[in-house]
Amino acid sequence: MASTSTSLIPLRGHGRKASFSSSPAKTALKKALRFSFSSRSSVVICVKSSSGALKYNEVVVDEEMDKIRRLQNGSDVRGVALEGEKGRTVDLTPPAVEAIAESFGEWIIKALQKERGRPVEDVTVSLGKDPRISGASLSVAVFAGLARAGCLTFDLGLATTPACFMSTLLPPFAYDASIMMTASHLPYTRNGLKFFTKKGGLTSPEVEEICDKAAHKYANRLTKVSTMLNSPPKKVDFMRAYAKHLRDIIKERVNHPIHYDTPLKGFQIIVNAGNGSGGFFTWDVLDQLGADTFGSLHLNPDGMFPNHIPNPEDKTAMALTRAAVLENTADLGIVFDTDVDRSGVVDNNGNPINGDKLIALMSAVVLKEHPGTTIVTDARTSMELTRFITDRGGHHCLYRVGYRNVIDKGVHLNQDGVETHLMMETSGHGALKENYFLDDGAYMVVKIIIEMVRMRLEGSDEGIGSLIKDLEEPLESIELRMNIISEPKYAKARGREVIEAFRSYIEEGQLKGWELDACGDCWVSEGCLVDSNDSPSAIDAHMYRAKVSNEKNEEIGWVHIRQSIHNPNIAINMQSSVPGGCQLMTKVSLGKWNGQNPRLFSGRQ
Repeated sequence: MASTSTSLIPLRGHGRKASFSSSPAKTALKKALRFSFSSRSSVVICVKSSSGALKYNEVVVDEEMDKIRRLQNGSDVRGVALEGEKGRTVDLTPPAVEAIAESFGEWIIKALQKERGRPVEDVTVSLGKDPRISGASLSVAVFAGLARAGCLTFDLGLATTPACFMSTLLPPFAYDASIMMTASHLPYTRNGLKFFTKKGGLTSPEVEEICDKAAHKYANRLTKVSTMLNSPPKKVDFMRAYAKHLRDIIKERVNHPIHYDTPLKGFQIIVNAGNGSGGFFTWDVLDQLGADTFGSLHLNPDGMFPNHIPNPEDKTAMALTRAAVLENTADLGIVFDTDVDRSGVVDNNGNPINGDKLIALMSAVVLKEHPGTTIVTDARTSMELTRFITDRGGHHCLYRVGYRNVIDKGVHLNQDGVETHLMMETSGHGALKENYFLDDGAYMVVKIIIEMVRMRLEGSDEGIGSLIKDLEEPLESIELRMNIISEPKYAKARGREVIEAFRSYIEEGQLKGWELDACGDCWVSEGCLVDSNDSPSAIDAHMYRAKVSNEKNEEIGWVHIRQSIHNPNIAINMQSSVPGGCQLMTKVSLGKWNGQNPRLFSGRQ
């Protein structure tokens, strides 16, 4: 009979245990906080080595598999690819990337076989990348994995995320699938993968399925990564074709009566590419159409991003662009993020247009073309934006934070007969029905440029900023981040428990004047964040929005709480239409959680 031994492994947390009176909400929150944040709590895992019991090597395999599963970031894969980030270790390694790429290749082949009802051969997959310095080594791993799966591979080189998707559609390329290697606006140490088919970006459940298969491969493979490519990928210059595609759209839709091929003649446009992939828009789109782009910034790709974060939400990026617009008396400034799936602009008066303002600008343009259309945004947008849209005859659907959530909602609404032409998140991700529901920062700018030229042709010199001159701004707006002090693999679960406890507090009436928000449209309920129709979308991160009213039952603001899918923290957004409203809502909400022990959370504003 085999002997049995037991190994005790303590897992330590941080913070003191809180004390709460009994109620379902407080019981749930107490449980969540005790495990997530208590420094004196410990969990004991018993690992028994005996026949019929859990083997040590099985535990190791589970840990190896978790390494891959934790790389999933909603509908993307993201991780640390290089040393140099404090408190983070490299987890997006070539072996991990190869396993994920191979699983994606197998997933594509299986999907095509199911779609066509027969075996498929010569499945083609393209790969583009942003200029991150980890891109070269990780690209080899992607190509190796795809080759293992039996795919033919094509190297787009430096590319943008929207271009990768368009490589599955534009002839003569029309690949079966594509991968973009990027980590968007995150530090140079990070990298990631985005996946596309001809139908669009993969969903979170689909990426979860791929990562699960990759986890098994990674954990059980003796040789972790291929060191040689038996058939190197074919290099193609797709960005030239993609740039021509954008130029043709501008020429055709402006239809300039005097200079059709150079409709931007007489306009000065500043581009800030942030040393990402967006420089092509200056050389291959604007310059070719006759625009003056003198004064543009950071066009050359540099994977260390030495000047500022390539991000239209970044204050430095917008300030530098604003200064360049004013210095050169330009008509428009453009800010792209690293992989050009997001953008922001600066008008001719130097006014930055991003966040709610960019959504309002795009809404104004789209509602001219499609009166009465529904516009989907994430639930962090302001009450003032809702009024702006409805005053112009549009309908506003607030939905779950996350660009794929917002875009997919628009797709589903159209399928259900609700005309929805614009889907946009406050981060700058925006998609249009007319453009394959693709979040394309360059295409968004194309729409704005076309409107700017049309206004000039109609005799107006006001500039595109005049389209949102009556958009009011919230009196107060803040964002808080509450770090979850827990082991990374437990952080999401603990954050979910805390957020659900928040919901219970409101439902039980413990926060006077607080009510889970609902827009009363689009089959959305429970804080405008959960589908209640026959085919609800999968929940990738827990979140709720609550509207807050005063003692006269007048709505004075809202609070949105969500679980971050990027980092182990909880994000809290607040807006108020009265002075001191955000401070009051902060005291009420956080006081309920950790008023008895401020160490329960590590917070930053």
